Amino acid sequence: MIVRNEDIKEIIAEIPEGHRHIRTTLKFKDGIEYTFQEAAIAGIVRAFINIKTHPARKKAHLVNRHLLERKDGYAEWQLLEEK
Repeated sequence: MIVRNEDIKEIIAEIPEGHRHIRTTLKFKDGIEYTFQEAAIAGIVRAFINIKTHPARKKAHLVNRHLLERKDGYAEWQLLEEK
């Protein structure tokens, strides 16, 4: 599935009441909605920026990793770059 601009009805990014992190919801014209946690969008943004700003890079590959040791406030599951 490729998501095109014309498929999207609206995008809502917000910090829900009682939460600390951003949730981003994509609402499609066909009624489907996807809500992404901040860490997922952050991974997409990191990959995008790494490709867009690098003079020769054409691909970024992030994989889901379970981290037992992490910084306070960071998710247990992280999208990390596969080398």
